[in-house]
Amino acid sequence: WAGLHCRMVAHGNVADNAVVNAIANPASQSETHFQTFRSHSDFSIIAKTTAMLETSGFYWGPMTVEMAHAKLKSEPVGTFLIRDSKQRNFFFTLSYKAASGPNSVRIRFQNSRFGLDGSRESFDCIFKLLEHYISSQKKVLVKPLRKERLQPLQELCRQKIVETFGGENLEQIPLNPVLKNYLKSFPFCL
Repeated sequence: WAGLHCRMVAHGNVADNAVVNAIANPASQSETHFQTFRSHSDFSIIAKTTAMLETSGFYWGPMTVEMAHAKLKSEPVGTFLIRDSKQRNFFFTLSYKAASGPNSVRIRFQNSRFGLDGSRESFDCIFKLLEHYISSQKKVLVKPLRKERLQPLQELCRQKIVETFGGENLEQIPLNPVLKNYLKSFPFCL
């Protein structure tokens, strides 16, 4: 892998740049805490996940556990956010408000799948992981804490359409290709 150089359009985000740097310049590992990717497929999954997290509005990027817990402290139980993990072997951390107060758990990425650290369940997409815990009977996760409280009307419409038809059925909706591609760019009810 040391010879593999991947190119990606960076969006000026510290996390994106660190991910690109970690794969493109393995010798500069001291500049970032991210580990080298095992495959181009894993790199692609993390790059796509990071881009989709940016779109979601509840990805806060580099944030300490103390900052995340302070943001969640006054929120209702079940409110959550995703942030960068400070641990070398993890890319992301889920911080959420539990009944006992704010809590954090690392999201592991292993064998091209995402799972919560300590759990046996894994998913091919971080958003499927979140949807699973939102729809579980325990209701540990309820709603995301977005950076911007007021979502654009376009996002709210996409969210409602996905919620109504389901992300897997978006191709069957009679819409022009531009609108259909917009819906498919974030086919999750979050």
